[in-house]
Amino acid sequence: MEVRNLICINCPMGCPLTVEMDGDEVVNVSGNTCKRGDTYGRKEVTNPTRIVTSTVKVTGGEADMVSVKTKQDIPKGKIFECVKALKDVEVQAPVHIGDVIVSDVAGTGVDIIATRNVLK
Repeated sequence: MEVRNLICINCPMGCPLTVEMDGDEVVNVSGNTCKRGDTYGRKEVTNPTRIVTSTVKVTGGEADMVSVKTKQDIPKGKIFECVKALKDVEVQAPVHIGDVIVSDVAGTGVDIIATRNVLK
């Protein structure tokens, strides 16, 4: 039986989790104070994912950059590929919160969206 110790990042509590595994199967999650901790612990040891945040260049706007993020979490192993895909992206102002900046980033099926407005 393998035991993995994690800190839950789903809320500010930061519960210390203990995840017990039998091969690739999660047998038990303990240490969590809410259901989200159980869900996080199971997912983190079997298929870890993250939300990626970054910025992209804006032309013709009141700001030179706009903050962006993945609309949903992506596999942890795709983070660097996602960030690399954003390196040369440039958008024209105006940009609005929720605008899709890059579709299907790094083949994940997840879009990159703007997280703030940039006016002309």
